[in-house]
Formats: sequence, structure tokens, C-alpha cells
Amino acid sequence: MSTNTQAAATAIRLAIVVEAPVEQAFRVFTEDFDRVKPREHNLMPVQIAETVVEPRVGGRMLDRGVDGSELQWGRVLAFEPPDRLVFSWDITSQWSLETDPERTSEVEVRFIAETPERTRVELEHRNLDRHGEGWEGGRDAVGSDGGWSLYLQRFADLMAERR
Repeated sequence: MSTNTQAAATAIRLAIVVEAPVEQAFRVFTEDFDRVKPREHNLMPVQIAETVVEPRVGGRMLDRGVDGSELQWGRVLAFEPPDRLVFSWDITSQWSLETDPERTSEVEVRFIAETPERTRVELEHRNLDRHGEGWEGGRDAVGSDGGWSLYLQRFADLMAERR
């Protein structure tokens, strides 16, 4: 079950429920983000070999190319297992890297135990207006079926495989 609503003009919020304990949901999301993020969501000139979340504040969100090159597209701002992950979105509305931290948005993913075996995962992508001119197009893209909804659905599918 997934919902998609705009919390404000500058943010989107989505949620999904998975049948797994909160600790497992957090671990799979962060350790297996490579299986959550679609390979076609790629800013590199080569194919992606893997996507990595470095599990610590100050860690990188990055894609590693098949040639060994790396492209960092986010920074871990909060890493609080099993409750919360926050990272910067260092990607412009034109789908290129943003090097000015003042012009990046944030993605917060919260893991909330509904029961010992069920977890609600809430994702908020906020401060999208920080990206400057054209930011509405970026908001619409990440809020579309091919954006964060796709990531959460892939995560739910991955969790269902593991049951």
C-alpha cells in the first residue's frame, strides 16, 4: 500500500507498509539500496555496477560504475538505525550534480514499527525549492510514478522476496 501526497509545494511525502520488523526494514533499505535504486537512474557516462550507502553521518550516497569510477550524488546527514536515514539530494532539476550544499534538498526516510512484524516506511523529499529555477520540474519528477514511488515499490518487492 503506497500513498503519495504533496506535503507542501516544496516537498513530497510517500509511505509504504512492509511485513517485516523495523530493524530488518532499515537494514535492507540501507544495505541493499543497490537493489532499490533503478540502474537506469544514472548520471554516469558508464553503466552502474552498484549503488552504495555509506552507513554513517558524513557517509556518501554514490554510484560505482562498471569501470570502477564513482559518482557521489548525496551525503548522509543522519543515520539512526533502525528509525531514520536522512541524506542530501545533490542533483539539480536538470539531472546533473549540484556541488553547492546550499542548493541541495533533503530526503528523510523514517521506519516506524506498526507491529513487531510490520513497518511503515515514510519518505519525505523536502526543500526542493533550494534547487533554484526549474525546481518544480524536479519535484514533479521525484513525485511521479518513476520517482520515489518506484523506489518504495522496489523496496517492498525486495522485502516480500525475503519473507
